[in-house]
Amino acid sequence: MTTTEGDRGQLPSLEPWPRVDFERFGPVERTALSRIRQRIIGRLTRNWVWIPHVTHHDRADITTLERLRRSINERADPSEPKLTVLAFLLSALAVVLREYPQFNAALDGNQLVLRRYYHIGIATDTRAGLLVPVLRDVDRRGVREIATEVTALAETARQGKLTPTQMAGGTFTVSSLGALGGFAFTPIINAPEVAILGVTRAEIAPVWNGSEFVPRLMLPLSLSYDHRVIDGADAARFVTRIAALLSDVLPSDLDSYL
Repeated sequence: MTTTEGDRGQLPSLEPWPRVDFERFGPVERTALSRIRQRIIGRLTRNWVWIPHVTHHDRADITTLERLRRSINERADPSEPKLTVLAFLLSALAVVLREYPQFNAALDGNQLVLRRYYHIGIATDTRAGLLVPVLRDVDRRGVREIATEVTALAETARQGKLTPTQMAGGTFTVSSLGALGGFAFTPIINAPEVAILGVTRAEIAPVWNGSEFVPRLMLPLSLSYDHRVIDGADAARFVTRIAALLSDVLPSDLDSYL
């Protein structure tokens, strides 16, 4: 395809979606897409086409954090919510979003809106499709309260009872595949947000400590960011800071988390 002077600066037209006579090749079954799935398709396509995604991958050493988390859960009253790694991650995110406000921003036309509230969306797998309930004011909550609210929101989502209000106002999104596996992926940014953090299953890995390899529990982190707003160096600093907060947890720090 040649480009003329008048074509420069214009997006190329897209080829039409291929039409195939599938039945010609064998038996098929057709299922109508649900309204939720149709909306998901529209939003994800828009976000992928219009946002220049870059994904930065890193790992956090959560060996100490996991040991402390398990110890707390074992001693806790059975009626209390179980602390999860996700709850600690959300708590750390609230701190880092304050330090790097461009990651908590939104694009609004030619303006960048720096939001001073911290409402984090939790991408949740449901039978109806991917839904994103929003946990509000994460910076004002302790880990135990975060764990309680995340569990309640996830259950409401799976029951199909989320209200529009519960899915509105997010400033940043987390997509966790920790229970399913994998070691990295590229989550799609939830416009008008400018970044999203993907999390996969923590695994024991050999880590060099300066003199020998030692087994450490490593949590993979995948940050997709809008390159129009965020530069690669800032993305690396952002993820490194999250990893540092998760890696440096000591028993004496737990009161500030809880």
